[in-house]
Amino acid sequence: MDMDNMLGGGGGGAIGQFPLEQWFYEMPVCTRYWTTATIATSVLVQCHVITPFQLFYSFRAVFVKNQYWRILTTFLYFGPLSLDLLFHVFFLQRYSRLLEESSGRSPAHFSWLLLYATTLLLALSPMLSIPFLGSALSSSLVYIWSRRNPETRLSFLGLLVFTAPYLPWVLMAFSLVLHGTVPKDEICGVIVGHIWYFFSDVYPSLHGGYRPLDPPQFWRNLFERAPPDTGAAPINTEIAAAAAPEVR
Repeated sequence: MDMDNMLGGGGGGAIGQFPLEQWFYEMPVCTRYWTTATIATSVLVQCHVITPFQLFYSFRAVFVKNQYWRILTTFLYFGPLSLDLLFHVFFLQRYSRLLEESSGRSPAHFSWLLLYATTLLLALSPMLSIPFLGSALSSSLVYIWSRRNPETRLSFLGLLVFTAPYLPWVLMAFSLVLHGTVPKDEICGVIVGHIWYFFSDVYPSLHGGYRPLDPPQFWRNLFERAPPDTGAAPINTEIAAAAAPEVR
């Protein structure tokens, strides 16, 4: 989405939609739900409907006290309504969206990436004492995108210009200055992101194209349902995919 569409200019948007509404519905499905749940969680905390103590991940709370919702809520809470929350939501939706859009029309690949990252972060959380994992997951996505776009030039706060691979480290430095502590959650996210990047983008070129972290077939079947049998002759799926119009 370009800036003209975001501001409602250019006449290319859907008729009858406000710019914010258009921006919301243009987001891919996984990014849309994650962004919405993140904002809703902070609003509920701000209104004292729930507390952060009900949201953080704890192995004992989940697997001894059966509070299974914490497996999800730990990735949804970035703090109370504040400028810091807006900063996190911006980077979350921006780079999550870019990765999801680049993974194709089906959400199978991107949702598998989210499942991989969340599972590994949940496993690391007790060892590193990281109760809230939203920033770590966001950092994983930022890292993967930055490594896949090495020539992209970025500007941070209009002061610092650099290429995309430096983005995770710039954000870490900014977090260190802003909060005065080493952002171990973001460091953890970079490690998780690098493992995915290596086995998805580097490893295949060294081992005949084999991609060990690609989603298995059963996972793809959940999102890519086969069309109903109409009794017609089978169609070569490769030819059909090549002939299908590109959705923009």
